[in-house]
Amino acid sequence: MEMNTTFVAEFTLLGLTNEYALQAPLFAFFLLVYIVTLMDNIGIMALIRITPHLHSPMYFLLFHLSLVDLCYSSVITPNMLANFLSERKAISYYGCAVQLFFFIDLGATDGLLLAAMAYDRYVAICCPLLYHTIMSKRCCYLLVSIAHMGGFVQSLIQTGCTFRLHFCNSHQLNHFMCDILPLLQLSCTKTLINEIVLLIFGSITSAGSLLVVLVSYFYIITSVLRISSAVGRQKTFTTCASHFVCVIVFYGTVLFMYLRPRSSYSLDQDRVASIFYTVIIPMLNPLIYSFRNKDVKGALTKAMGRHVKST
Repeated sequence: MEMNTTFVAEFTLLGLTNEYALQAPLFAFFLLVYIVTLMDNIGIMALIRITPHLHSPMYFLLFHLSLVDLCYSSVITPNMLANFLSERKAISYYGCAVQLFFFIDLGATDGLLLAAMAYDRYVAICCPLLYHTIMSKRCCYLLVSIAHMGGFVQSLIQTGCTFRLHFCNSHQLNHFMCDILPLLQLSCTKTLINEIVLLIFGSITSAGSLLVVLVSYFYIITSVLRISSAVGRQKTFTTCASHFVCVIVFYGTVLFMYLRPRSSYSLDQDRVASIFYTVIIPMLNPLIYSFRNKDVKGALTKAMGRHVKST
């Protein structure tokens, strides 16, 4: 039986809350978060560029992680900020598709870059004599290329599968951005294939990259425990402490969000989780690396010292 459908020109984003009194405070809060995110990530990238002793594989990967985080936040936050000040919170059909594409692309790339950074830490701690041979410039570019290609392929498939659906029900999207699960709820066609694709590709990228992280850290911890000196163990593990914290924050949120049955799907919970990994985590990653990494803190102190002297 053929279903009567009309082309959806736009979606209405219901946002975080419909309470008018909360719009201005939320706008101010997320504007501050976005400004800090921009400053943090641009600052880390600039610091890596201008500091010679940060020109190593670890910081090459961190540079690209900051670049992806910067773009990731910029795909979501400006539109969310505009909607706080607008009575008509609409996004066009194609604008929604573009936002979803880059949201999936950059999110998957972020996870794959964290896996590449875990591999880098594994090589540095478990194979220190071969570190510069294994983590050559060619290898670093290959890891970054795989991360970007993996994100692009997943995004292309997920976005294509989502926007092949007919949206003939309400066009009100109960979210502050275009995400797969809220869009599936608006579909009047069967979404089983989409759910299977989401589970399969979510498992390949999220669970697959998480597996790389877990295996890397298994060997790292095993290697660290073999060190007889307590000071040596602490010093060695400190080199990957920042990355370990970022991994826990990112993968904990993503796995909660996507690798669970749709029957347990809750819009309120998922909005909070979405805010965390699209807005908060891109701000936290550079802060974690700044405060927990001696090399970054040292380079930042020297850069600030040079700036003070020049003024």
